[in-house]
Parts: sequence; structure tokens; C-alpha cells
Amino acid sequence: MKICWYDQQQLGVVVDGRVFAVSGALAALPAARYPAAPGDLLVAHLDALRAAIGRLLPGAPSKPVEEVRFLSPVANPGKIIGVPVNYADHVAEAEADQATFTDRYKGEVREQGLFLKAASSLVGQGEGVALRFPERLSHHEMELGVVIGKTAANVSEADALSYVAGYAIALDMTVRGPEDRSLRKSVDSYAVLGPWLVTADEIADPQAIDIRLSVNGEPRQHANTSAMIIGIAEQIAWASRYYTLYPGDIIMSGTCAGVGKVLPGDVMDCAIDGIGGMRVAVRAAWEPGS
Repeated sequence: MKICWYDQQQLGVVVDGRVFAVSGALAALPAARYPAAPGDLLVAHLDALRAAIGRLLPGAPSKPVEEVRFLSPVANPGKIIGVPVNYADHVAEAEADQATFTDRYKGEVREQGLFLKAASSLVGQGEGVALRFPERLSHHEMELGVVIGKTAANVSEADALSYVAGYAIALDMTVRGPEDRSLRKSVDSYAVLGPWLVTADEIADPQAIDIRLSVNGEPRQHANTSAMIIGIAEQIAWASRYYTLYPGDIIMSGTCAGVGKVLPGDVMDCAIDGIGGMRVAVRAAWEPGS
């Protein structure tokens, strides 16, 4: 199932190129209380929601995906976990250009460790990326986004994928410079997720799918997730040893070579097999709607 938030915070499900309005299914979720339990309420109760969507779908109104403004398919993640330099070709790319990537960060993912992006940086396809520092270099980094579906702490690698709710396309946007990685990657709108959440049952093997990105029609990034240095199951197990993972937490699983500069007016087209495509516009942060 492909589940989305769109337009004015409406819940939708995508079928055959159309978005069906199923906000009524939210009645299947338990009432929110304060203080809320950790995690995204919808993701935590995804099975009940899917059943309710199934009952509503036959009579739900719909419109083409081209007429929809997609928001992040996860509304309230507790944290966004980044997996740096997780493809060998990107390790080589970074080591060959220390002027851009700086010599502060060297080696591959196991040497550098995971990092966190602020949840406030998260946006959807329709919101786009706003460049906060036009005088500095901002790069695109396309990745497979992994959404945690249930609470996980100290899980084994063998069991790790059973904790996944689904997958989405992710952009880990980055301001280059000498500061800590988490600061430079936590700018508002520098975490893009979308266009929808594809539930885990629809992706037979997340470790064997192609990812692609182009900017203004120019191909820049292309890889298969089989080339990751550490796979998704190991990422989940590793992260869960340091902090508890909750429903709705997002892992951006690493980018391949080909990261590059974006400017206001650019358009990034992303695609991942089994998920679909996502078109993301880049603008200056001072423009209306930023």
C-alpha cells in the first residue's frame, strides 16, 4: 500500500496513478493524549489504519497524482538518522575532494558512525528545498528512506527488517563546510521524504533496488542498494544499540557518488524501483512559502 499526506493535511492512498481521499480512516487510530507516547501515531497503528483504508477505498473520491501537493508521508518522526559515506564510490568521491568535503570527515561509515538530523528539517515533495545559505555550497544526496514501524531497542540484525513499516525516497540535503555534520544537515527543508510511504510488504528486497537522481534532466546519481557498505538490517541493529527507535523514526540509509550542487530554480527528479518518482524544486529561502 502507498500511503501519503497531501494538500491540506489529508490522508491518501495511491493506486494506479491516483490519490484516493481516505482521511476517514484516521478514526481507527486511538485518541491522542498528552503527554503523547513516543513515535508517530499513524505509523504505530499502521495495521489498523490499513484495514480502515481498505473499507473506505471502494467509495473514496480521487484525483491524479499530478494534481496533488505531497507532504512528508511521516508527519511526526521522533528522529531522523543519517548513515554517512555508505557507498564505496562516495567514500572515494569525498576523499578525492577534501576542499569540498573537508578533512574532518574521513573513512567510511563504520569509522564515522551514525548522525542525527533535526526532525524540524523534514518536508515533503510538494514543499521543496529552500536554500538558507545562498553564499555556501548545498549538495543533494539521494537515499533510500527507511521508516521504523515499531519500538526497537538492541534488536538483532536477523530480526531488524521486521521492525520496518515501509520505505520512501529520501533527500539528505547538505550545506558543505567545517561545522558538525548534524548542524549542516538540519537546515529547514534539508530532509525531504516522499512522495508516499510504500509499506514493507511491497518491497521484496530493499537491498537490491536501483536509486537514481537527475538535476534539470542531467543524470547525477545512480546506484543499487546492494552496493551499500552496511545494509539496512545492520543499520537498524546498530542504531538500536545507541537509542531506542520508535514508530515513525526515519533512517536515511546513505548516498552514492554523484552528489552535487543545487541552485534556486533547479529541479531534482528522484526515482527508486518499487517506490516511484519524486520531483523536488529548489528555491531561495526568502521566497514566499519558505
